[in-house]
Amino acid sequence: MFKTVVTLFRGSVAAAGEELEDRTALLILDQQMRDAAAAVERGKRTLALAIAQDQQEGRKLEATVARIADIETRAVAALDGGREDLAKDAAEAIADLEADRDAAMTARALFATEIARLKRHVASAQARITDLDRGRRVARASEAVRSLRRSGIEAARPYESTLPEAESTLRRLRERQMEAQAADDALVELDAATGPLAVAEKLAEQGFGPRLKTTADDVLARLKSKRMPTA
Repeated sequence: MFKTVVTLFRGSVAAAGEELEDRTALLILDQQMRDAAAAVERGKRTLALAIAQDQQEGRKLEATVARIADIETRAVAALDGGREDLAKDAAEAIADLEADRDAAMTARALFATEIARLKRHVASAQARITDLDRGRRVARASEAVRSLRRSGIEAARPYESTLPEAESTLRRLRERQMEAQAADDALVELDAATGPLAVAEKLAEQGFGPRLKTTADDVLARLKSKRMPTA
């Protein structure tokens, strides 16, 4: 018995949780979509930052390449002028600049990969949010229709009557009224046939006492008595 009660309690809790989740599903969906949209915005900002850093590395790379070319030109001129010492200094500077150039190129390659990944992620997320928004509008419209049906005449509250119930009550009332009228009519007919008036009328017809109702013979006799005597 105790196990049955526990199982029933757990089932009631689960059913209540599902009912609460159903009632609040739209609110939950709205919040989840806001969270998803916020995540997409963060992804966009990350993408914009990656693009900006890539552009910065691109400008550094262009400047480094230009400086390498300039120093190489000057170093060759120094060698032509017999200043190998200056050419050696230029070579050391070029070596450092080439290391910076290679690092910038590697950074740009990494940025290019990450930017492509972020673009795919943002585009996919935006498409999914668009689909979710369409579905949310449909779900909200369906829920509004269900709410109207629940609050309208199609489904009454537990303490309210429905149209079929009212119609059934009216039919029962009419049937009882017809039965009561039929009983009253039968009682009147019974009284007319067996009551004191009926007995007195029967005695009058046999010549015992005056008639209770005027007959056609009585009216005709009265009319004849009013005639003028003939000459």
